[in-house]
Amino acid sequence: MPLNPDSVGVQGVPIRRSWSSTDAMLYALGVGAGVDDLAFTTENSNKVKQRVLPTFAVIIGGGGIPLREIGTFDPTRLFHGAQAIELLGEIPPSGEVETIGRISALWDKRHSAVVEAETESRDQATGDLLVRGRWTLFVRGEGGWGGERGPSQKLRMPDREPDHRVDYQISENQALWYRLSGDRNPLHSDPWFAGRAGFDRPILHGLCTYGFAGRALLSCLCGNDPSCFRTMSGRFTKPVFPGDLLTVSIWKNGREACFQTSNQHGETVLDQGLCTVD
Repeated sequence: MPLNPDSVGVQGVPIRRSWSSTDAMLYALGVGAGVDDLAFTTENSNKVKQRVLPTFAVIIGGGGIPLREIGTFDPTRLFHGAQAIELLGEIPPSGEVETIGRISALWDKRHSAVVEAETESRDQATGDLLVRGRWTLFVRGEGGWGGERGPSQKLRMPDREPDHRVDYQISENQALWYRLSGDRNPLHSDPWFAGRAGFDRPILHGLCTYGFAGRALLSCLCGNDPSCFRTMSGRFTKPVFPGDLLTVSIWKNGREACFQTSNQHGETVLDQGLCTVD
């Protein structure tokens, strides 16, 4: 049945999320970091201070969204449509945040629905706002209530060669590692559930693909210094499968950069990418 448009503006109950040094390292491994990234994957390397990948923001700031308020739907028809993060400070290796989320928009695409939610996460040690997030979810088969279709503006990638290209070979086990950071959706691990959703095998988490792109941006634009990383947004356009080869293309324009991720077939899997740095 159509979703409930009256849910727009509803705010969720504040959720607290704590994390440890191990959680931060496990996330880094989940998005492909390894022996060349010891600042993110170890805590006791000689003369190497542990730091946290900026896209870890989607893990610590992902709670508090009142999804139950939008109505009921088949979970196999729910997909992550887009993601944006804003960091107001560097994420510490361990800590705790309190996150408040709200439903910010509900768009009627006739055959489907798009749900937008916003979150704010405050560092409990300092009281400072640490992370803002914008989450866009796509629900197949749940439109048709006569609501607005929503904005349709599109960011165009520059008509020139990218300033950077970074290739990542995705492990066959990548989704199994990434899910240990908290997203246990069986779409990414259970062949039976993936089949119900229309796939011949489990797909990679969209936020795992997002994390790989974030690593490329951090390396190419910030010299792997997380304190320089400010915002990142992108739209998921095609499923990624464990075993795929991903290429992140980056176009610089001062403190801003556009980016796009494609697979080994030249198909765009993460589009509309925009990042800002200091």
